[in-house]
Amino acid sequence: GPLAYTVALRILSDQSAAEDVVQEAFLAVWRRGATYQAARGSLRAWLCTIVRNRAIDRLRGERGRPHVEAPTVIQEREVSPSDPWAAVEAELTGHEVRRALAGLPVEQRQTIELAYFGGYSQSEIAATMEVPLGTVKGRVRMAMEKLRVALTDPKESPWQKP
Repeated sequence: GPLAYTVALRILSDQSAAEDVVQEAFLAVWRRGATYQAARGSLRAWLCTIVRNRAIDRLRGERGRPHVEAPTVIQEREVSPSDPWAAVEAELTGHEVRRALAGLPVEQRQTIELAYFGGYSQSEIAATMEVPLGTVKGRVRMAMEKLRVALTDPKESPWQKP
């Protein structure tokens, strides 16, 4: 569903490739449904793990191809057409957030995306990414600190170019 698509899109940054990966994942779930073990996690986490792994495999196979920027998933506030400064501010804020997210290490970025864009709990993220809960908590904490620095004082951001 929408969550699986969001996971694939955030990894691949390509709508068509994300749709393909989600279709492949649902087909894999259909074919391997008997291998699902409820004791290891929710069906949703299992599906998203399959989507994530297939998206990463697809991404590895596409290295060297040009990167197409994904449409923004960040919901920006409604802006009145009569307030052009608010529109400019909203656009700049969205751009800054996307740039700050793109500057995070992959594992931290994926953790933040699953939590805030995918609606996953930290426990679900741990199951999906197949890492301990403490690792997820650490990634969230480090990513939020890096985002705070990047968004409040871009000059001190470790990945901003001078």
